[in-house]
Amino acid sequence: MQKKDLIFIALVVLFLLPFIVFEPLLEAYKSFNQQHGMIMSFVKFAILATLGEVIGLRIKTGNYHQPGFGILPRALVWGLLGLTIQMAFVIFSTGTPQLLAYLGIEEAPDILNNPGFSGLKLLTALMTSAAMNLIYAPVMMTIHKITDTHIEQTGGRLSGLLKPMKTGEIMAGINWRVQWGFVFRKTIPLFWIPAHTITFMLPGEYRVLFAALLGIMLGV
Repeated sequence: MQKKDLIFIALVVLFLLPFIVFEPLLEAYKSFNQQHGMIMSFVKFAILATLGEVIGLRIKTGNYHQPGFGILPRALVWGLLGLTIQMAFVIFSTGTPQLLAYLGIEEAPDILNNPGFSGLKLLTALMTSAAMNLIYAPVMMTIHKITDTHIEQTGGRLSGLLKPMKTGEIMAGINWRVQWGFVFRKTIPLFWIPAHTITFMLPGEYRVLFAALLGIMLGV
């Protein structure tokens, strides 16, 4: 571990420490999160998922930043994707239990909001996670791949997001063997579905925060 790694870890700890040490600050976060879930989803993903990409860059190149990487445009894109992730959480955590009720599991619509653990709650969380990751996640991951490529092509400049995106050309250049064979076929069933099953078992106010922390893994 090099000096820059220690500095990076120290900065991350200093950023998160106040929320752990000062209970009023944590309570203020919870209150604002409940009242402004979409805003907080933007902020959390803009910070944490971009943090994951920075860590990924360190693993890949040995540096936390390099010319053309584009931390600010990546953060903006992650924030916007965070809004769609929040939407997906609301849609699937409501719709999937209703589907299970339609199929005969009448207790499903309320089970995710009930405290404690039960087999039915685990099943509902698993089905909710599977539906979200099989329907929404591939689209989101592909959009993210397209925007990442566009950021690289425009030199990592924030103004590059205002330039027309050559979506067709970018999609034609994606390595679909990797996108399908690893990103979709392996990470979704082996990591994301189990991880988001845990997410949907959590109280509602912690779900998007936990998802954003998982976004660090997505960025990596």
